[in-house]
Amino acid sequence: MSLPRRLEPELLDQLPAADPRAMRSRRDLTRINGFMANARCMAAALRAGAAARQPRCIVDLGSGDGQAMLRVARQLALHFWRDVTVILQDRQNIVSAATRDAFAALGWRAETVSADVFDFLDHAHSSPIDAITANLFLHHFTDAQLRRLFASAAKLTPLFIACEPRRAKFVVEVSRLLWLAGCNDVSVHDAVTSARAGFTNRELSVLWSRQSNGKGWQLQERPAALFTHLFAARLAGDGRAAPPAG
Repeated sequence: MSLPRRLEPELLDQLPAADPRAMRSRRDLTRINGFMANARCMAAALRAGAAARQPRCIVDLGSGDGQAMLRVARQLALHFWRDVTVILQDRQNIVSAATRDAFAALGWRAETVSADVFDFLDHAHSSPIDAITANLFLHHFTDAQLRRLFASAAKLTPLFIACEPRRAKFVVEVSRLLWLAGCNDVSVHDAVTSARAGFTNRELSVLWSRQSNGKGWQLQERPAALFTHLFAARLAGDGRAAPPAG
């Protein structure tokens, strides 16, 4: 029997960006993403979803300091993805010059947008968006908010991919032990909170289908690695291969 989904406030969202505990927690998040293998999962899903048509513009929702997407870019650069513009959306612009330079060294252009995600999606019509990604972001929202987000995203892009916490008892329990890996109190609290708010089975697929009426969309949703839940939506007829199942 799966855990009921439970949303609670996360500490990092409430701390000023320059708060020492917040800065430490963002460094912890980079390691947690590594434990979850999210960069590898996201990069593989992007490659499968895009197939031979390398995206020229990727929007990453809730990018934070940009480190998670930078890891994805490094994975994709190994497969000769170049000349990619990545738009890093977040409420705060905390992407450092060093992170921008690291993208540039891969042949990627990093642009930042400081905005509420719903305002951003409602006004993001200026140029084609080949893919939208979200890493450890969707679990912050209620089902009603996710339906709104998906409705906007489906109008903007033929490819949407998310890596989220896998909602399972063992993930919650492992999250409680992150202090053993040197993570601070903010990171441990938020990891447990995130696991409780994560996803399982086909919860995201149902929400996406209700907003798009399921027309033309190929959906994949499954566990990925040990702690991650992967969701991918690809518009059929876009000339791209569907992300692999299983």
